Order: sequence, then structure tokens, then C-alpha cells
Amino acid sequence: MTETQLGAPPAEKDSTARPLRAWQRRALTKYLTQKPKDFLAVATPGAGKTVFGLRIAAELLSDRTIEAVTIVTPTEHLKHQWAASAAAAGIDIDSNFRNTTGVTSSDYNGVAVTYAQVAAHPTLHRVRTENRKTLVILDEIHHGGDAKSWGDAIREAFTPAVRRLALTGTPFRSDDSAIPFVTYEPDAGGFQRSKADHTYGYADALADGVVRPVVFLAYSGEASWRTSAGEEFTARLGEPLTAEQNARAWRTALDPAGEWIPAVLQAADTRLSQVRQHVPDAGGLVIATDQETARAYAKILERISGETPTLVLSDDPKASGRIKEFSETKERWIIAVRMVSEGVDVPRLAVGVYATSASTPLFFAQAIGRYVRARKKGETASVFLPSVPVLLELASELEAQRDHVLGKPHREKEGWEDELLAQANRTEDEPGEEEKAFTSLGASAELDQVIYDGNSFGTAVFSGSDEEQEYLGLPGLLEPDQVRALLRKRQEEQIADEKRRKPAKEEAPPPTARPQSVSERLGALRKELNALVGMYHHRTKKPHGAIHNELRRVCGGPVTAMATVEQLEERIVTLRSW
Repeated sequence: MTETQLGAPPAEKDSTARPLRAWQRRALTKYLTQKPKDFLAVATPGAGKTVFGLRIAAELLSDRTIEAVTIVTPTEHLKHQWAASAAAAGIDIDSNFRNTTGVTSSDYNGVAVTYAQVAAHPTLHRVRTENRKTLVILDEIHHGGDAKSWGDAIREAFTPAVRRLALTGTPFRSDDSAIPFVTYEPDAGGFQRSKADHTYGYADALADGVVRPVVFLAYSGEASWRTSAGEEFTARLGEPLTAEQNARAWRTALDPAGEWIPAVLQAADTRLSQVRQHVPDAGGLVIATDQETARAYAKILERISGETPTLVLSDDPKASGRIKEFSETKERWIIAVRMVSEGVDVPRLAVGVYATSASTPLFFAQAIGRYVRARKKGETASVFLPSVPVLLELASELEAQRDHVLGKPHREKEGWEDELLAQANRTEDEPGEEEKAFTSLGASAELDQVIYDGNSFGTAVFSGSDEEQEYLGLPGLLEPDQVRALLRKRQEEQIADEKRRKPAKEEAPPPTARPQSVSERLGALRKELNALVGMYHHRTKKPHGAIHNELRRVCGGPVTAMATVEQLEERIVTLRSW
């Protein structure tokens, strides 16, 4: 066994000498003090879980607590990404280790493997773990419950480990598959809830300036489709619909042959150009549902931007190389079918288009995590998404902390179907039977609302209008408070413009008054509520978010973006009485 394996890394690469973020220092102190066999660190995407994990490895290699490191990841790409980061920290990791070989050079400090690789031959990995004092780093540990065979294999392979460090940014699942090596404790309801040893959430990271604030631009529009029986339907994204209607309106909007996607991609490219005035290498990511639509989106974006986007497909053997190359260039756009997901590090991504039908909290959190990695003070992220209830709720509750709960009765479907998460991890990327059950006829697009810090701003404006440009033209470098103030100012100006446009003789009611649509009524009530909240803030100095939360506590109901007409009216009446 070489000295490199047992001793500290070379001085010039010694990661134990490198400065850490405050949360990493706190977690490291807790770890080194307690010396636990198992440790679960939950940190929001972009916070630096990889750096923390490698620092633990360096400390344990340095004091000879361990002799080897095994890093387990969900994907092949992440194996190589971990190995590259480890090399920069002076820890040599073999990310090309194969079960068929079963051994690696003694020059390496350890290996990086995937969960599937461990599941394919758990006995091999158990023997390797038994033969040397090993630290096992389980990256995105929630994947350990993806399949019973995976969970069993991970327990079989790594029970003999001297130390196990579990890392995740999303410590929850929408099923009852227990996550290996994670502690569960009974909660107030008597259900088993996962317990982290250290937690660093998005709200904490945002306050510390570790991650970027995210502005969500939700686009609605009229969607039309024809069923296999020949019936034609038209519905508006965001309005109350049945689950089937909502799913079909959503998929119709995402159809590259319609008007919605080109309009949203145009808006996103305009936003990217604005951001690049302040951040010249800022890039954009479109997350697509399948390979066919991804290729169609690429052609649309090429026409819009004048540049050929990087296209990354999940079955492309060169996918990892394409992602790495994109991260090191100043190219504008990358379009991916799931490859750019959890843990993939492209810090320059600042604009996103969520053009996929996946809607579980787990998938959404992983996707949004691609845009929040801060590089310098004042950077913001802008994510364009369909104005559908499940996504609006997830966007409004971005800061929510979630744990994995076992045995929860009547487990609600997260989004349309929990099965969508499993579908999103399959290799096949072609449309399925549901897409063939109807034919998209087209969908228009308009900016419905802007969601930031849990609050809704603005009123519905047409795609390509001057009002839309006001929101797309937000400066690329802004502090969180400046984002909030500017959005509020834009909204106030929008409301004032609408009032000025009203004809002077409006006192006389028109002979035939058209009844307001649900969208118009919701938009008007959101504006009125936000205006009242602003007035109450100036009077009491309470934060806007706190006022909205208090209204929800008193009146009940979901966040503003999800509230019904009746719920909004009740909040307005309540706030007027305060």
C-alpha cells in the first residue's frame, strides 16, 4: 500500500487547508467532534456538498481513520465529475472502475461507482469494503430507495464500511422505500420521518449569498387538442381543469409545432441576452420531455438565437463530454433530456425553460437546482415554466424543507403521477401511449405572472408586448431585496398604466358588459391583494412574505399563485379589516 493512500494529499492540493463556507465549517466541526459511523448532510443544490464530502475524506485519510474512499453516484456523468473535483483536492479517484475488472491501481485513493453498478454485483463491493478501512460517500442518497434491489445491494455492499457519509439536496421520496443508512424517527403523527445530522436549506443559502434568487416567469395561454374519438377541446393553462384536461393542455403547450413553445423560447432568449449584458458567459438550459421534442426545440432556438444549441440526450455516450464542453464555453443554450439533472455542475446557467411534463417535487427541485449556483454577488436566475397549478405551487414553495416520511396513509400524488419520476429515469425518450391518445392543435402564450419569494407579481400580458419586455428586461445583477422592489415597482406601473388607459366616460356602463374570465378575475384579485399587502407593509414594516403567510394562517388555503377567487376575496376582506 502506498504512502499516497494512507497519508495526507500533497501540500499544494491539500483540501484540508482550503477555506470552507460557514455551513461546511459547522457540519465539519460536528462530524469531527462526534466521529459518527453514519452521517446524513442535507444541503440545497449549489451549496457545495461535493466540497464538503471531499473535505471529510481528506481529513479521514490524513489521520488514517480510513485507507480508501468509495463514492457512489446516481449517474455515470457524476462519477467523472466527482473524480475531477477529488483530483483538484489531491484525492485520486478511479471513475473508470468496472465490475468486470474488480480491481484498480494502488495509485488511487479509491473508486467512484454508480448505484446500479453496486446493485449488479454487491458481493464484489462488499469484499472491497471489507479488505480496506473505507469511507463510503453516498451521493444523492435518496436514490438508494429507487428499487428494493438497490437498497438491499447498498446495505449488503457497504455495511462493513468504517464510515458512511450520505449527501443529498432532496431528502424525500414519494413512496415508502426506506433509504439505506438513514435514521428514521417517529414524528408527531406517529410516522417515521428521516432525520438529517446537518441541514442547510435554500432559504439559509439564499440569506448567506451562497445561491442565487430564482424568478419564475409563468406563461399561460389557450391550448386546443383533438381526442382519438375526434372531439376537440380548448382550455386555458392555469384554469381549474380535470387531471386529464390539465395534462393534455400542458402537453399541447409543450408541442414544438404550436405557438406556445416558440414564444416562450423567444422570451427566454431575450432574457438571456439581457443577463449577458452583466454576466457575459451566462447560459441557458431547456429541459425537454423526450428526444424528439428536444431536437425540435433545438431547431427553434437556432432560428431565434442564430446559434446552434448543444443537444444532450440520455443515451448519447458522449453526453458527459458535451456537458463539460458547454460548461467551459460561452455558448448560449444547452437542451437536455434529463442528462442535466441532479449534481451536474454548470455554474454559468442563469436562464431556464422547464419544458417537461415531469412534476414531482423531487424532479422539480433537482431541475431548479441547476440554476441556483452562485458565482458572484448579485446574480439571479430566471426560469420560464407553464402556468399550471402543480408547478406554480412548487415554485411558490421553493424554500420548503421536506423530509422522507414512511407509512403515510393516502399518500397524495405529487403532481400528476408519482410514476412520472420513474418514467423520467428510464432510457427510452420517445412519446408514450398517452401522447398518442390525442392530437395537439396549438396553443397561444402570454405571461401570466411572475413568482418570486413565494409572492405573485404582475398581471397577464401578451407574449411580445411592451409589458412583457418590462419583466424580461430586469437587470442581470440584483440583490434579493432589489429583485423584490423592482418587481413590485413594475407591477405598480402596470396597474397605473391600465388605469390611465381607461376611457374618461367609463362612468356610463357599456351596453353589453362581457363577463370576466376566471383568469381575468384571478389576475385582478391578485393585483388588489398585492397592493393591499404593500400598503400594510408600509404601515407595519412587516415583510410581504410574513403578511401573506399570516393571511394564509388566518384564512386557510394555498399560496397566492394557487388560491381560488373565493380564497383571494376572503384574504382581501380580512386584510382590509386589520
